[in-house]
Amino acid sequence: MGFFSFVRDERLVALGFGLATVGCIAAMRAILLHSRDKAEIQPTQPKTQYITQDTEDSLKLSTLNTLLQHYNFAIRDTTLKIVAGRAVNDNSAIDDLLWGITRVDYDERMQSLRALTFALEDNSYRNSLAEALNTPKGYSAIVRSLELSLDDVEHDILDDPLYDEYYLRDIGEQRCLLLVTVLIHYYGVEKLIAAKFIEKWLAKQPWGDTDEARRKNFALYMDRKKNRISDICLQLRASKAGRKALVKAKLATKLRKSKRDRSANIKVVLEISMGNDDSTVEASQIELVPRVNDQSAEEQRLRRRHREAMVLNDGTHSLGRGDIIEREHDSNT
Repeated sequence: MGFFSFVRDERLVALGFGLATVGCIAAMRAILLHSRDKAEIQPTQPKTQYITQDTEDSLKLSTLNTLLQHYNFAIRDTTLKIVAGRAVNDNSAIDDLLWGITRVDYDERMQSLRALTFALEDNSYRNSLAEALNTPKGYSAIVRSLELSLDDVEHDILDDPLYDEYYLRDIGEQRCLLLVTVLIHYYGVEKLIAAKFIEKWLAKQPWGDTDEARRKNFALYMDRKKNRISDICLQLRASKAGRKALVKAKLATKLRKSKRDRSANIKVVLEISMGNDDSTVEASQIELVPRVNDQSAEEQRLRRRHREAMVLNDGTHSLGRGDIIEREHDSNT
């Protein structure tokens, strides 16, 4: 009787109904979530597509030329990589690009320059491309492209030491100078000088109307500016052939032999001529006489014996006999 009375307890019945209700709600929610997730349509993930080497090799130059002018940046960028990859591994591609940078047509020239500079900016192509361009033909093409850039835009006179115009230059000129900078970094300036870089481009910059103005403005440019042009010119001045070409182009004065070199062969002797009746030494009587060191040791000793003297004068009065103290020599020496 006790069990049946416990089952008939209203509180237990209420608790049972409550638990059943919560369980039913939880089951229905789980069923609905499962049905929703199963009915959801997932978006299709795009498959990554790659251009195979066979596809790149099959592209003709005319096709690449068309793709270089495409409005989509990603297509142009991919095309440039294909052109750069071909250029560093194919001599005919290098020849085509070098031919392109020497065209008078501005757009055609920029396409080839853009491909070359793009390859130089990629570390995987830089060394190979620099080696391919390190030929007389390569230097001549770059100098010719720079020469054509002189007529692309009007250049202002380079007479302001505080104004750096380099980054305002045309992009074609900047790209050519980038090629020059990379080449001379690897191989020096001798081939660049042989290609007449100074005569055909550097000397034609608006340095000034007179020879003196050209030298002055060029010197100020070298002292005040820090850009690719000044870096290139600095290496040109360090070369004997480069200095000679700069002098010929009226951009520098003829460099004289250093004092260290002259001192090895010439000795400067102060000779003072004094009269017996005049106690004042005239300025015209003091002269610097260069002497070549071709004398014997005995002749030099005798010369020092008669010429050595000390001059004491603080500049407050004219040089006189009392200011000169001659060294006493032993007659036996």
